[in-house]
Amino acid sequence: MEKKITDIKKELESADISNIDVVLNQYREDTRSGVVKLIAKYEKEKEKLEKERERSYEMRSFERQYSGEFHAICGIDEVGRGPLAGPVVACAVILPTDKEILYLNDSKQVSEKKREELYDVIMEKAVAVGIGVVPPSVIDDINILQATYEAMRIAISKLEVKPDLLLNDAVTIPGVNIKQVPIIKGDAKSASIAAASIVAKVTRDRMMVDYDTLFPGYGFASNKGYGSSEHIKTLKEVGSTPIHRRSFIGNFTNEK
Repeated sequence: MEKKITDIKKELESADISNIDVVLNQYREDTRSGVVKLIAKYEKEKEKLEKERERSYEMRSFERQYSGEFHAICGIDEVGRGPLAGPVVACAVILPTDKEILYLNDSKQVSEKKREELYDVIMEKAVAVGIGVVPPSVIDDINILQATYEAMRIAISKLEVKPDLLLNDAVTIPGVNIKQVPIIKGDAKSASIAAASIVAKVTRDRMMVDYDTLFPGYGFASNKGYGSSEHIKTLKEVGSTPIHRRSFIGNFTNEK
C-alpha cells in the first residue's frame, strides 16, 4: 500500500536536511505529481544548503590561514558609531573549529529574525564571547573613535579564553598586546568577525528597544538611535535624553 502524500510530506519535514537523501531515495520511483513536487522542493533545499556550506567554508579562509600558528583566533567588530543616541557596542568571538555555524555574514546583510537565531547559536557554540559597551557620556568625553577602541578592549578583556590572534574589521586597536590582522570589510569575509558583528548588533538593538520604553517618542525601538525623521522631530520639540550623545546632536538642539 502506497504511503499517503501527506505522510511523506511530514516525513520530509521532520528529516535532517543534511541527510535528506536517505528519505528522498525511498520515493524517487513514486510518479504521483505531489511526491514529484516534494522531491523537487527538497532537492532545491539540499542544493541551497550545499551552496551555503561552500560559502561558509570560504568565510573561514582567514581562520584556516592562521590556524597553524595560532590556536585561539578571535573576531572583533562593533556597532553604533553613527547614532545620535545610545552606546557603542563591540563584541569579540572565538569560534570553535569543530562545530559548523552556517549563515554567518555581515550583520547588515542578515535579517533581524535570522540575527536573533544566529545570536543564540553563536552564544551556545562559541568557545568564548566578550561584549564591551561604552555609554554616550564617554563617547562625548573621548570621541567616538576612541570610544570604539575602548569598547573593543573591554570585549577582549571579558573573554574567558585569551586569544592569541585578533581578526579585526578594518581597524588596528591601540593598547592591545595581541597580534592583530585588520581586514577590510572583514564582517563579510571572516566567520569570526561576522559572528562578532551579529552579537554586537543584537546586543545593542535589544538595549535600544529597552530604552524606547524609558524614553518614548524618539522611536528608539525602530531607529536604534539613528537620526530618523521621528527621532529628530522629537529631539527638536522635546529635547534630549540621558542617552543622547551631546557631541552628535548640536544641529538639532540648543542644549549644552
